[in-house]
Amino acid sequence: MNTPTLRVSAQQKRFAAYLDSLAQAAGHVDRAVPLKNYCKGLLLPGERKSVEPMAARLAPENVRRMHQSLHHLVADAPWSDEEMLQRVRGYALAAMRKQEPVVAWIIDDTGFPKKGKESVGVARQYCGQLGKQENCRVAVSLSVSTGTLSVPVAYQLYLPENWANDRTRREKTGVPEEIQFQTKPRIALDQIRQAVEQDVPRGVVLADAAYGVDSQFRTGLRELQLEYAVGVQSSVTVWEPGKQPLPAKPRKETGRPPKLLRRDGNHQPVSAKQLAIALPETAWQDVTWREGSKKLRSRFAMVRVRPAHRDYWRSEPHPEEWLLIEWPRGVDEPTRYWLSNLPTATQRHDLVRIAKHRWIVERDYEELKQELGLGHFEGRGWRGFHHHATLCIAAYGFLIAERSLFSPSVRVGDLKLPVPKLPPKFHPRGASRTLRTA
Repeated sequence: MNTPTLRVSAQQKRFAAYLDSLAQAAGHVDRAVPLKNYCKGLLLPGERKSVEPMAARLAPENVRRMHQSLHHLVADAPWSDEEMLQRVRGYALAAMRKQEPVVAWIIDDTGFPKKGKESVGVARQYCGQLGKQENCRVAVSLSVSTGTLSVPVAYQLYLPENWANDRTRREKTGVPEEIQFQTKPRIALDQIRQAVEQDVPRGVVLADAAYGVDSQFRTGLRELQLEYAVGVQSSVTVWEPGKQPLPAKPRKETGRPPKLLRRDGNHQPVSAKQLAIALPETAWQDVTWREGSKKLRSRFAMVRVRPAHRDYWRSEPHPEEWLLIEWPRGVDEPTRYWLSNLPTATQRHDLVRIAKHRWIVERDYEELKQELGLGHFEGRGWRGFHHHATLCIAAYGFLIAERSLFSPSVRVGDLKLPVPKLPPKFHPRGASRTLRTA
């Protein structure tokens, strides 16, 4: 027996043990085999990872029975997504941390174009996949990352307000009673708070400007004693270095003493863009944040500022933070801004490197969508949407663990899982770039 066969055999044993662990989180013993089949189906080669084509790949001699089994598991069975993701997190992070420490918690959201209006959460909203407003669903996630790998550990559908207030559609799609309207930053903060409560190894919280501009989101992170480096818009207002709002008015002889901070015509904050443009040339330095064949380099400035958002309703100024600004050479104006509460001794290259680390999750979602079928679930319900995503993340978690400890390049289809011959002329729904109507 040659070495490759031994390696594949060992990998199969690890996969079987991993599925056994996940099956325990599924609750009822009757869910164990369908769950194992579902995860196996996600990791088999194939263009489409919805229930029907996976059933055909797993059991071509009895597609209907396999279809019913998989569909019941994902659409109807009441197992806990949270408990399943905890198992995935424990397995993947144990492998990842043997190689590198956790460096970041990354908040992101991802969109799924969807026609119709009856599938849970579908609304006309910004879809990152398309880069424009479109009919889609959007899910918010928290990923834990080392320097080279990351894995989602929390995942929830964003329910637009018109959906949250529509009792008829909620009942049809099985939205739980406890799910009420929340903004995406609020969903993200709840995910982060839960990770803190569960003692997930901490990292610097990273998020784009859709989250970073929310002052309550940043305040929540500080209250949880977490470090962060989050994107903000150029219009965010700050006090220039060394400045802050005016103190409260002097106390009068009668009445309560004034407590609120002040501004006046000569003492106002500026936008991040105004501050950036006014900085001297000496404030800018070129920084490389990724070496190798795809070297990434740009020009950055970093200054200590105090955010000014509605501080006239406060009795104390906002804490001082880093404002990091990117202004590539040859570009007319700065392109990106971040606020960070990292220590005052933080070096420029360290702040740039961690702020830019957020984009590691784009690689995760590319693989989750293109190879594991994250967006292929065809049902309309809340439970099915989340169960399918959880099992996609579970399959991805195994791949991440394998890359950490055994095979850095392993991908979907490399696990040498047995692939039965498909039925003749089989053509699954959704194949060949067909988009079904919801």
